[in-house]
Amino acid sequence: MYTNILLCYDGSREGRLALREGARLAQITGAGVTLLAVVETVSGNALAQAADASVLIYQQDELRSILDEGRQRLTAMGLAPRIRMEFGDPVASISKVATETGADLVVVGHHRHGFWTRWLSRSVAAELSDSLDCSLLLAQKVVDDRDLFPKDRGL
Repeated sequence: MYTNILLCYDGSREGRLALREGARLAQITGAGVTLLAVVETVSGNALAQAADASVLIYQQDELRSILDEGRQRLTAMGLAPRIRMEFGDPVASISKVATETGADLVVVGHHRHGFWTRWLSRSVAAELSDSLDCSLLLAQKVVDDRDLFPKDRGL
């Protein structure tokens, strides 16, 4: 069913749910996995960009650590993930990597928001559904560890 799954991971609770659910689908289908984190950047004036440089370095270091955590978890589940870190707009970055990797499924965590927050803010999921040429899974299901780890590893 799926041969290449793109897991979008930010280390949040929702991101961890997406990682687990996407990893379980990869186990079941034998799909390859790409683990992606996106450092969101915005363009602005020169002063704002200079201030953003130190923040960008911090975010990059933090995401490296988060990606390493995700890689370790996926490896423990018997998967061999490819790791990607991208910079820029999350929707554009996810869409680009999905195309480059030939993903037939993109898995993202669903961040619940109230009506007003959802109405006032940008919906990454809605934008992704319009920009992707493959399936999109908004992961919300809690996957039990007993379903994830190979039985002989005793994890």
